[in-house]
Parts: sequence; C-alpha cells; structure tokens
Amino acid sequence: MLIIPVKEGENIERALKKFKKKFERTGVVRELRARQQYTKPSVERREAMKKAVYRVKMQEQFEA
Repeated sequence: MLIIPVKEGENIERALKKFKKKFERTGVVRELRARQQYTKPSVERREAMKKAVYRVKMQEQFEA
C-alpha cells in the first residue's frame, strides 16, 4: 500500500504527482503487462543478450 504524506495547504495536484511517481517505481503495471503473455525462457535470454550487445555497442561508440 502506498502512503503519500500530504502537508497542510499542499496542492492536490502535487500530491497526485507524487503518488503517480511512487506507483510507477513499484513496477506493478510493468509486471501486469509481462504476465498477460507468456514468453519462453529461451526467448527472454535471447532478448537480454540483444540488449547487452546493443549497450556495449553504444558504449564503444560513445567512447570513440
């Protein structure tokens, strides 16, 4: 459960913004979307490898 302390006289929009940011950091929506569709472990590993290769390429390009 998320608890957002709201100070007296604080704008409700600001409190709502804090709530949204905290909620996004929990990763609930991301996990929900991931659970909607099953991906095989081999596919997950392949995707992770692709991301790692991409990251290394970008680092090399940035350093050069």
